[in-house]
Amino acid sequence: MANVEKLSIAVTPEMAALMREVVEAGEYASTSEVVRDALRDWEYRRKQRDQAIQELRLLIQEGIDSGPSVDGEQAMAQLIADLEAMSDQ
Repeated sequence: MANVEKLSIAVTPEMAALMREVVEAGEYASTSEVVRDALRDWEYRRKQRDQAIQELRLLIQEGIDSGPSVDGEQAMAQLIADLEAMSDQ
């Protein structure tokens, strides 16, 4: 790893034990690798969340742009009345 910056972090004893456990099991080469993997997952989830928020903003704006809202119960009552009127004809 050519370009790295050393940081000092504090974790709970349980987290430290888990990191040592996965290194000893051979899943990771070092505790630093465990932390880097966790940070990559965190970054991915953060990007996914940001993307979801952006999509929600677009959908909200689409709803706003579609015009004024209609009360659902009133709309259903009108649809039922229209269908009943059509069946009476």
